[in-house]
Amino acid sequence: MDRENKLLNEDDDIESYTGKDMYERVCSQPLLTKRRNTTSQIAIVGVNACPVESLDYEIIENELFKQDWRSRKTVQIFQYVLLKWAFALIIGLFTGLVGIFNNIAVENISGFKLLMTTGLMLKHQYYKAFAALAGCNLALAAAAAALCAYIAPAAAGSGIPEVKAYLNGVDAHSILAPSTLFVKIFGSILCVSAGFVVGKEGPMVHTGACIASLIGQGGSRKYHLTWKWLRYFKNDRDRRDLITCGAAAGVASAFRAPVGGVLFALEEAASWWRSALLWRTFFTTAVVAIVLRAFIQLCSTGTCGLFGEGGLIMYDVSAAKVSYSVPDILAVILLGVIGGIFGSLYNYLVDKVLRTYSLINEKGPAAKILLVVTISLLTSICSYGLPWFATCIPCPAEVSSRCPNIDVSGNYKSFQCPPNHYNDMASLFLNTNDDAIRNLLSTSTSKEFHLSTLFIFFCAVYCLGIITYGIAIPSGLFIPVILAGAGYGRFVGRLFEPITKLDVGLFGLLGAASFLGGTMRMTVSLCVILLELTNDLLMLPLVMLVLLISKTMGDMFNHGVYDQIVKLKGLPYMEAHAEPYMKHLVARDIVSGPLITFSGVEKVGNILHALKTTGHNGFPVIDEPPFADSPELCGLVLRSHLLVLLKGKIFSGHRVLAGDEVVRRISGFDFAKTGSGKGVKLEDLDIKDEDMEMYVDLHPITNASPYTVVETMSLAKAAVLFRQLGLRHMCVVPKGQGRPPIVGILTRHDFLPEHILGLYPHMSRRK
Repeated sequence: MDRENKLLNEDDDIESYTGKDMYERVCSQPLLTKRRNTTSQIAIVGVNACPVESLDYEIIENELFKQDWRSRKTVQIFQYVLLKWAFALIIGLFTGLVGIFNNIAVENISGFKLLMTTGLMLKHQYYKAFAALAGCNLALAAAAAALCAYIAPAAAGSGIPEVKAYLNGVDAHSILAPSTLFVKIFGSILCVSAGFVVGKEGPMVHTGACIASLIGQGGSRKYHLTWKWLRYFKNDRDRRDLITCGAAAGVASAFRAPVGGVLFALEEAASWWRSALLWRTFFTTAVVAIVLRAFIQLCSTGTCGLFGEGGLIMYDVSAAKVSYSVPDILAVILLGVIGGIFGSLYNYLVDKVLRTYSLINEKGPAAKILLVVTISLLTSICSYGLPWFATCIPCPAEVSSRCPNIDVSGNYKSFQCPPNHYNDMASLFLNTNDDAIRNLLSTSTSKEFHLSTLFIFFCAVYCLGIITYGIAIPSGLFIPVILAGAGYGRFVGRLFEPITKLDVGLFGLLGAASFLGGTMRMTVSLCVILLELTNDLLMLPLVMLVLLISKTMGDMFNHGVYDQIVKLKGLPYMEAHAEPYMKHLVARDIVSGPLITFSGVEKVGNILHALKTTGHNGFPVIDEPPFADSPELCGLVLRSHLLVLLKGKIFSGHRVLAGDEVVRRISGFDFAKTGSGKGVKLEDLDIKDEDMEMYVDLHPITNASPYTVVETMSLAKAAVLFRQLGLRHMCVVPKGQGRPPIVGILTRHDFLPEHILGLYPHMSRRK
């Protein structure tokens, strides 16, 4: 039985659908066509309408566009090229500064909380210590949840799936709005400081993309921040390139890994790539590295907490001797297999938890905050309660650091232990996540942690990471996965200690790599990021091996975690490959019709009626006699361009060509893509009754060279072409003569499995 879709006009308030609820409630439903009769008795089979539209990556080659490029002088072209590099510089600078601010803020807030807890513990005021720890965590968590629930619901989660979908061509305005940027920065600081098993690395990718979007969209009309000299970048193609640079800069800022940031954007984030973009992305991440290095040098005196320690290397393991033999290779293979299995199970459980949380989050902001507070209390109980089950260990005789340690960070936390003893589990739980990773990757400390401690820590972090992701806070997946992976990696290293030559700290690194490969299914970028994080190039062969094995094992069970989240949110993401069943269909098999078409010179009333009664964003323009010998496809016109043209009211009482008048009275910049502010809406038009019988020439704003495919092209080939070219509309034309010049239009939603299998339920996904 067909399920009807909700048709939405271009001018509907998309911001009212922000966050996961919008995608799950509207777009994740099976997308089938529906037939609606209009007042003109034309049966309209609607395109798969959804509030999440596609971006216009295609160059609209109409007369206004050509006139604009012909009129540009050499100075303006030079200014355009120069601005591209200037924007890359600004994106790198601001993203680096935000990364520094995040690190310093987290270190200071967490340091204050942990020092207060440690001070009460030294006074044997254990209940007050727990109350202080849990109270601080609850306050920070509630603040982060309130920001997400009331200001920017789209800021919840990692943000990487949304950025990945945007770079694939999915237009969801709220994910890159200024309010999202604000909540992403401060919400990430609050939730990481609250002790959640989350990271700030994923949100930094989203933050970098938001910064790039705000800079590249010519400011924001909604927030009265717009600059005319940015008008050249009011298009989706240039904005896409800038957001790619921003995503790479976010990784570089979070992990202090500039090359890893470029490779992350290439392998995971971007759907389109070219050499010119590679250069600008590399330049952006280089700027981030310079900014980080400059501030690290300023913070080397200790005035910025622990931010200045280690330079650009966050988890240095280069002191360990790297030599391995056959037993070591076997241990690494085992780690890869374990990482793939645990990673695929992690993805499966995250998917189930997200589906459950979506039901809770639908109940409103209060339910979201209550869920966050509940998870925060559970995390505080685990962080403070589990160390009580650990036995106190005598301090090593030869140790370079202080033991026991009562500072903010360190390997040897005293907790409740007597003098000259430390609690190994407290060294992992009562620390920031970054410090816990440093402890797990520390070398020449093979006996520092008991096997039972490593096992309990892995189980706790694994479970807490699963139930924490999906609540209404900015939360990254990198750090929870690295924490859990380093825990079981060090555990396996202890088991293989009698027969292996590798340090247990290196096993922790390999465990983190295996779990990352098993969950995220990336290889090249993760390999480089881990090497930049740990400063040990000798580990390259083993890291490559464990990533390949874990990714292969994980792919046997399910998709990567970001791919799963994209589908769960209902974002119409176009895969790089076509589904197998598409080979059995051709383009005309999924075309909805009849179409709404316009003549080259169309009556104003007909255009206004079509805009009001349909949610289509593209309309074919057909030239008929006397403007052509026979009906022929003139091109494609966008809804947004029609609204601008109608607002200009360049009408004629007769059906004549008036292209010169349109070009003279309206410039190409009037049709530029709007940023955070809304463009022209239907209600903005002042069309009087006498105007309804007037005519308007559509030729100047019609894209005269839209991408077309013949109706007999295989659907698999059309899908790959649609994705590789970054299209919003694909025109399907007839194979023979004597028929209407266009069969239909394919959009992103027509290629979704839910739509195709809804039309052909007898087909199998695997055939």
